[in-house]
Amino acid sequence: MSARLGLLIVLAVTLWRVITLHFDTTDLFVDEAQYWFWSQNLDFGYYSKPPMIAWVIRAMTELAGSTSIYWIRVSGPLIYMATAIMLMKTANRFVGPRIEGWTGATFITLPGVALSSVFFSTDVVLLFFLTMALWAYFGLTEKRSVGLSILMGFAVGCAFLSKYAILFVVPGGLIALILLPSARIAWRDFFTAVIVALVVAAPNLWWNLAHDGTTVRHTTNIAHWSKLGVNVAGGLEFFAAQFGVVGPIVFSAMLWAVVRALKGKSEPREKLLIWLSIPVVVLITFQALVAKAYANWGVTAYIAGTILAVWLLDRLWPKGLRLSLAINGTASFLFPLAAIFAHQLVLPNGSEIMKRYLGRSAISREAGELARQSGTSIIVSDSRDLLADMFHTLRNDPVRIYAQPPVDAPDNYYEQTFALPSDVADDVLFVTTHPVECAQTPELVRSWQPTEGYYRGKTIFSYRISPACLTGK
Repeated sequence: MSARLGLLIVLAVTLWRVITLHFDTTDLFVDEAQYWFWSQNLDFGYYSKPPMIAWVIRAMTELAGSTSIYWIRVSGPLIYMATAIMLMKTANRFVGPRIEGWTGATFITLPGVALSSVFFSTDVVLLFFLTMALWAYFGLTEKRSVGLSILMGFAVGCAFLSKYAILFVVPGGLIALILLPSARIAWRDFFTAVIVALVVAAPNLWWNLAHDGTTVRHTTNIAHWSKLGVNVAGGLEFFAAQFGVVGPIVFSAMLWAVVRALKGKSEPREKLLIWLSIPVVVLITFQALVAKAYANWGVTAYIAGTILAVWLLDRLWPKGLRLSLAINGTASFLFPLAAIFAHQLVLPNGSEIMKRYLGRSAISREAGELARQSGTSIIVSDSRDLLADMFHTLRNDPVRIYAQPPVDAPDNYYEQTFALPSDVADDVLFVTTHPVECAQTPELVRSWQPTEGYYRGKTIFSYRISPACLTGK
């Protein structure tokens, strides 16, 4: 495949995603709504993630003059387009022009890329900056350059500000520097890159120090390091999921490259790509084995991993590249359609296939209407999920929204930053997923069971309640 054809595929897939996104019928997922809310409250860090995604969303919505779901999500396919083009140039620089087109076409159609082109996530921005860092790094393996070392450090720092998962690449990269002479760069360039990366990351490091290590603590909590054990099923599940994240042929090709390396059939460049990808998969598989890991935690493996897989397939099984493009391209075509017809894609039990992304805004609109009917201007909830959507869906309504004040340390951003103020005296509307008891008997305004989406079959309660019942006073 020529570089021009690869670029056309990247542009065509991106155009499909941007157009179909306009007809998307899903609600913002909890994380997406939270990222948007962060973008309305700019900072150098947040409860569960570093700040880059909030900055990106704010930039896009300001340019568009709209905070609609479309403009919150459209950065995803656009940034992936830029990543694919940059990865093409990275593959050209490191391997040669022969695989440039296939690299772009393969990356833009990875199932994981297709999914997060529909639902915006921190992985999107992370992979963009990781690709930029690798492009600069591969240049530094060929020649000394202050400019490339500064660019590499800037990109690594921005990747850190996007998601701490960038650190998963570090162990394999350091091992490669030790074992492979071809992986080494000049000491001056190395330390320049490190210093620049630390300077770029410094605002978030400072923010964490000023907030008792909030983001770091949350990251360790979701990793479940306090509950270490042996979970063979969890490890196997994560590993098997990687065949879905990047497609069965791409991931199999990466494993094939490892087997070849163990047999002594790999050249130094191939070994470097292995060290920049496979250790990430191994680390997260181990994490899943002893605690917990989500399928997307290993995404930093698939920048170098895509180049590795394409290069191996181009040499040893060219038909595999075409077959992989057919399989992953079909998935890339269908994902946006699933979001358009989300209400129609229903399982035999009546649940929507995309139920996680449905029914959330309906509850928020109902809460806004109940607040109006009850004569209250404040809505409070103890649910991060409900709060996330209410802040977005009711953003233009004349209501104030707060989290129930935490008893101990806050469990989420809303409890940390937008807890119900202690000076509120008038009754509020409390929206929750469980019955409420209080010495000052709350008035049940309404309880109902949504008929679709994530909360289908679950009961939502709304009470007109004294703030004293929520603060424990």
